[in-house]
Amino acid sequence: MVTSRDVARLAGVSQSTVSYVMSGRRSISPETRRRVEEAIETLGFQPNAGARALASQRSQVIGLVVPFAPGADMTGVLPFIETITKCAREEDHNVILATEDEGAEGLTRLSDQSLCDAIVLMEVGSKDPRIPVAAGLSVPVILIGVPDDPAGLYCVDLDYTLAGRMAVDELASSAHDRVVLLGYPRDVMARDVNFVRRFLRGAEESAAAHGIAYVEVSPPDTSRAGAEAALDEALTEQGPGGGRLGLVVPDPQLIQPTLQSLLDRGLVPGRDLSVIGLCTDRTAETSTPPVTNLSLEPRDVSRRAMRILFRLLNHESVPTASTVELVTPRLTLRQTSLPAR
Repeated sequence: MVTSRDVARLAGVSQSTVSYVMSGRRSISPETRRRVEEAIETLGFQPNAGARALASQRSQVIGLVVPFAPGADMTGVLPFIETITKCAREEDHNVILATEDEGAEGLTRLSDQSLCDAIVLMEVGSKDPRIPVAAGLSVPVILIGVPDDPAGLYCVDLDYTLAGRMAVDELASSAHDRVVLLGYPRDVMARDVNFVRRFLRGAEESAAAHGIAYVEVSPPDTSRAGAEAALDEALTEQGPGGGRLGLVVPDPQLIQPTLQSLLDRGLVPGRDLSVIGLCTDRTAETSTPPVTNLSLEPRDVSRRAMRILFRLLNHESVPTASTVELVTPRLTLRQTSLPAR
């Protein structure tokens, strides 16, 4: 088995120099670093994780706390996990998953047992009881989400307030007479997830600014039956001869059931009414029909979060004017938008 001694011999340096190159704990000249890295690649050296952790006093692991609850959109979570894992590997770190249902005790376990060097916390509640605990941990914590009180923690997220405004702005600009927001399921509303309130606030503000009729309908769940029930209420609110109707669907799991339910009723999105979804571009492109969407930008959000996290981990300054960094959503018009009148 190849050891660091073999790497040192091939590179013509001491074994401690090899250790310093791998840990980054001392400044090494570019030429020496190049020789060591070439020797590592030539020999196919894989440092022992346990030994490296002892030497660097780091676990080389990032803890990722993911949402895990009935009705959670795990498909939407996957781009975050994939991008966070990729960013961690680029910094020679692995990722350990913990689930949201562990609560504050899960955060304490990750930190106190030295299982990770830093923590990424997803799906943050508006008044999340984990935040005070996270702020007191000995490892850096970054939030994907913006609670009412971040307690000094760095937060990165999509600008959901702007997304809500952009959806209604688009419908108002194309002369829609009424907007119905097929909102988040009742269990999500009950959890008071921070982005839900922000999106709804943005949509309401835009509707008020444009003076456009606006109604929110909360489906019982994300099933086909839930979409049907929400549409029944939405179309009843519309009434006969109600002019141009625009539906805004912020829950990605409801988009396809809503589109299919409309088609089954003989209502064609893009001909009889408009539909705008809040989802990834991939979900929008593969829906039937392809839906106009505001992108969730999960990869951009994840990359920005990890960039800040590693700066905190390496005790570097974070070049942001605020501890909250919001990513601007992108609106892409597809087949479900009525042409401007």
